[in-house]
Amino acid sequence: MNIIKHSFAVLGMIAAPAFAASPVSISIDAGKPGPVINKNVYGQFAENLGTGIYGGMWVGPKSSIPNTGGWRNDVVGALKQLHVPLVRWPGGCFADTYHWRDGVGPQDKRPSNVNGGKVDAINAVGTHEFFDLIDMLGADAYVNGNVGTGTVQEMSDWVEYMTADGGSPLARLRARNGHAKPFKVAYFGIGNEMWGCGGNIRPDYYANLYSNYETFLRAPKDNKPKIIASGGDITWTEVLSRELKGRTSGISIHQYTIAGATWETKGAALGFKENEWISTLANTLKMDQIIKDHLAVLDKNDPEKKIGLMIDEWGTWYADADASNSALYQQNSLRDALVAALSFHIFHAHAKRIPMTTIAQMVNVLQAMILTDKEKMVLTPTYYAFQMYVPFQDARTVPLAIKDNTSYTLGATTIPGVSATAARAKDGKLYLALVNTDPHQAVDVAVDVAGTKVKGAAGKVLTSAAMDAHNTFQNPQAIKPVPFSARAAGGKLSIKMPAKAVMVVALEE
Repeated sequence: MNIIKHSFAVLGMIAAPAFAASPVSISIDAGKPGPVINKNVYGQFAENLGTGIYGGMWVGPKSSIPNTGGWRNDVVGALKQLHVPLVRWPGGCFADTYHWRDGVGPQDKRPSNVNGGKVDAINAVGTHEFFDLIDMLGADAYVNGNVGTGTVQEMSDWVEYMTADGGSPLARLRARNGHAKPFKVAYFGIGNEMWGCGGNIRPDYYANLYSNYETFLRAPKDNKPKIIASGGDITWTEVLSRELKGRTSGISIHQYTIAGATWETKGAALGFKENEWISTLANTLKMDQIIKDHLAVLDKNDPEKKIGLMIDEWGTWYADADASNSALYQQNSLRDALVAALSFHIFHAHAKRIPMTTIAQMVNVLQAMILTDKEKMVLTPTYYAFQMYVPFQDARTVPLAIKDNTSYTLGATTIPGVSATAARAKDGKLYLALVNTDPHQAVDVAVDVAGTKVKGAAGKVLTSAAMDAHNTFQNPQAIKPVPFSARAAGGKLSIKMPAKAVMVVALEE
């Protein structure tokens, strides 16, 4: 799991007033529906890092911590509230040295080994256990295969083991291991970060490897996963979109958000100053241009738009990961909730070409939904952001325009004060999501829906007095969403958006 590095860019040089002369005006045209936001944009990533899986999610069936088949009941129950649509596993860089046969069969006979020289892979969680989790969550599976230290035969066998039915020898082995019916694999990734931990290879060489591997990934027509190519920077997207047309459903990229100007000087998860608040949010907003750059290449080489851009690792990465607790463990604050919400808005804006993303990661690692310590569990602000945005899964975007937006400025950096997105959800309601990036100033937002007199709005808002407000095992509810409602006057809706806040409301039409 590495970083595509981007230097910090100054986003503006002109100081903005604390308040605009008039309210921020948001116009929604609900009569012109746009692309559907694929529910898999809200996917999750689970990798065997520290207590990301072992302890954090999996405790084993003999544990005193309540569990179902080894998976923690409290964690699974909390994740189900997010309607998790997709889970990526086993990596990440962990996948680059993962051999699937080590994780099937009786658990007491599975080998224990060191994966990548770092992680003790006890292999208690293997293919069958992963699909047990998938079933409990009601999610789809995104499995990553091992190109780095694996073989074509090994990967071919794994896909057959998971998907084959009838008299296949590997299907019979799967049945002997306790699962007669085939597993459903929605996505299968050929390798991970091949430019780095996956092998340090060049894109043209990987394109040849991919074609070779993909040829032998045989699955029944009615149970064939969508195959994902492991991408990188623009050069990788250029080569892969040109060479793999017709052989891939998507090209993956990874983009992490840091606090500060460089990867080497990235800031901390907590106790940060305002300059790291604004730099983190400014770095988050770079995702939009990164996506545009990759989509420009895809539009050139794939005008039929058959190849999706898959952002299967994203989120915050801070300097104070506590390796004594868990590899890449970090706390999670209100700032991370704003990072998630701003990212959602960007993904929605590119819904036509982004069918899937997976945040890194689910539990105890990087920008996690949940933190655990033995039997204790706490939900993070990022968890609440995902929960608030559940209505946007499979919702249809609607055009939205912002006029007279505020700006938030600190030093030489300026970012938009208000970010917004709107969509018609499957329940028929029109939802509006707002982010106020300014940590000091509330803002008035006037909402108008074309052709409709809005009666009011009801939903939730997430904010706090402190920029680094976070939940702990001692105080697990220090920050959580609270109800919000507003009534319209004359068909016009006015919302007082708190400082440093995320809000999602359903509009009453």
